[in-house]
Amino acid sequence: MTSEAITVLGLGNLGRALAETFVRGGHSVTVWNRSPAKAAGLAATGATTAAEAVAASELVVVAVLDHQAAQQVLSGVDVRGRALVNLTSGTVDEARELARWASANGAEYLHGAVYAVPQTIGTDASSIIYSGSSAVSERWQKSLELLGKVTFLGEDAGRASGYDVAILSGMYGLIGGFLHAAALARAGGIKATDLTPMLLSWLTDMHPALVTFAEEIDSGNYGGGESSLAMNQSGLATLIRAGQGVPFAALDSLKALVDQQVAEGHGEESLARVVESFGVVSQRLAGRQ
Repeated sequence: MTSEAITVLGLGNLGRALAETFVRGGHSVTVWNRSPAKAAGLAATGATTAAEAVAASELVVVAVLDHQAAQQVLSGVDVRGRALVNLTSGTVDEARELARWASANGAEYLHGAVYAVPQTIGTDASSIIYSGSSAVSERWQKSLELLGKVTFLGEDAGRASGYDVAILSGMYGLIGGFLHAAALARAGGIKATDLTPMLLSWLTDMHPALVTFAEEIDSGNYGGGESSLAMNQSGLATLIRAGQGVPFAALDSLKALVDQQVAEGHGEESLARVVESFGVVSQRLAGRQ
């Protein structure tokens, strides 16, 4: 084992891209995958077991399907003295759980969230946020920078996942909104390619409003009211009527949250106040557990 040896567990599209990038960066790379054939063509050493792969390197990068798969891969493996960097998507609690497990088993843990498609790993178009062990972040900074821009968010292993699930929720909300917009346009005889430039222009103009909403949410002061709840309640009602042939449950759900805030007497306050209704929902769900 040398300090420059790196192990990659998991050779899906992301894991393979990670391994190839480390090889190009001059590292000696050991790889493992449940299906050994996936190691074919890689300039890396293929291990027959996860334990063998972990034993080969000080730095072990995990990129598997989900949290459960990561647990299964690492279960029973001797990780003492290893730096575990987990780039598997998961929740805040799951990241913290693996961090506790790593610590109890003598390893340092760093959790990461990847913002890149596999083809862009190792380029300027790739960025990865990390949280957890500052020692791992500092010790392996140059190696991790091979994969893309590095942002360290602090020693709470769950923080990267906290950002990740919020960012991805926003992404899927945007994609869902776009697909519904395209369906509405098509129903009106408009091509999606004709709609998209105007939609992108409008969404770009919306950026300052999101910044304002964020400030209102953090301060808890929703008195600005330039985009009031009552005004948006009316707008959403119109959209839902217009799209009766092309329903979209997300609009109905948003209007229900707006309706709740208006019913509680906040109609003249900012639309951003809807975030408080999400808080009520989460508290109710927590109470059922």
